[in-house]
Amino acid sequence: MRVYVPLTLTGLAEAHRTGELGSGPFTAYAVTPGLREWYTSDDIEELEYAALSRAALASLRLLAADPGAARRRVVVAVDVSDGAATADPGRGLDPDALGEVRVKGGVPLAKAAAVHVDADDAEADVTAAAEALQAADAGDDDAQLVVDGAEDHELLWFATQEIANLVGPS
Repeated sequence: MRVYVPLTLTGLAEAHRTGELGSGPFTAYAVTPGLREWYTSDDIEELEYAALSRAALASLRLLAADPGAARRRVVVAVDVSDGAATADPGRGLDPDALGEVRVKGGVPLAKAAAVHVDADDAEADVTAAAEALQAADAGDDDAQLVVDGAEDHELLWFATQEIANLVGPS
């Protein structure tokens, strides 16, 4: 199963240093039954993109909680065994949990298929979105437009061999 792990560049640097994504149960995003029902598509590429987008929003939440992190969303795509990631069936169609899965344990970074990161030119919009997130969550439509502005930036694809260049010297 392909899961999308939301991180920050700081979190990616830590994973690069330790060789592991997460140390215990952690949240990721995947094509779950709830996401399939919500998205109403059978196209697996579209569904995986929806899961990636959910992880990008979760990365934005991590940035909002860490003002010192570089203002670039980060998502690591990694393949895990089917039993390693589970969705909460009780929250399948909960808008806040669409595509959300819990990965049982640490996953070697070596299993990553790719890394998705914002380009430098997204930084201003991502910064504004991270600052507006709390107000958007509270129902502020103008703040939601700011958050949506970050989603206008496509995450760039990087091979796992490029992680060292993304995080800088260890």
